[in-house]
Amino acid sequence: MTNKAIILLSGGLDSATVLAIAKNQGYELYALSFNYGQRHAIELEKAKQQADAADAKEYKLINIDLRAFGGSALTADINVPKHRTSEEMQKDIPVTYVPARNTIFLSFALAYAETIGAQDIFIGVNALDYSGYPDCRPEYIEAFENMANIATSAGIKGNKIKIRTPLIDMTKAQIIKKGLELGVNYAETISCYDPGPEGKACGFCDSCLLRAKGFKECDAMDPASKNI
Repeated sequence: MTNKAIILLSGGLDSATVLAIAKNQGYELYALSFNYGQRHAIELEKAKQQADAADAKEYKLINIDLRAFGGSALTADINVPKHRTSEEMQKDIPVTYVPARNTIFLSFALAYAETIGAQDIFIGVNALDYSGYPDCRPEYIEAFENMANIATSAGIKGNKIKIRTPLIDMTKAQIIKKGLELGVNYAETISCYDPGPEGKACGFCDSCLLRAKGFKECDAMDPASKNI
């Protein structure tokens, strides 16, 4: 019997790589994306394309409006930082952090997993080349997993939920290298926080800069660079 896995799929580079990893490990894929009012909603088109290309068993798009709260450059009228150095990115939590976003996403994924009998949830969090987000750290993932297994019928019955984070200790270059080995089509991903009206990446936000740095460090060309 093939094990089922929920894949949190944003349409970006990291989650596309996670999708490929889960597929390579033989899981039956159930992809989950969110339209949460983000300014970079173009990523959702990419997420659906990625799910289809990976032959996901199901793809679900959940609509939630985090603009009702704001508090982030991704969900409010706050400028997205540009041209920052790596040191500046790691100095403190940036305004692109969306309050409790991963907790919200993982909670939906947990409900989905319990409904279909999946015990594995994959998320593309990364604790190395990241922009200081508190909900990308190993201790957060461990805490959520512990909570999941005391707060669900599945967990109480011994069907333990595992939060899979295959990228958590990898650099962006290592992530890209792994994805290329697995045949990820990075041309069909977008990482930009502030794309233009036609969906072209800005090239200068933290996410764009980290992506460019990753491709440079693994001596590969970004096939999506034409969209900048």
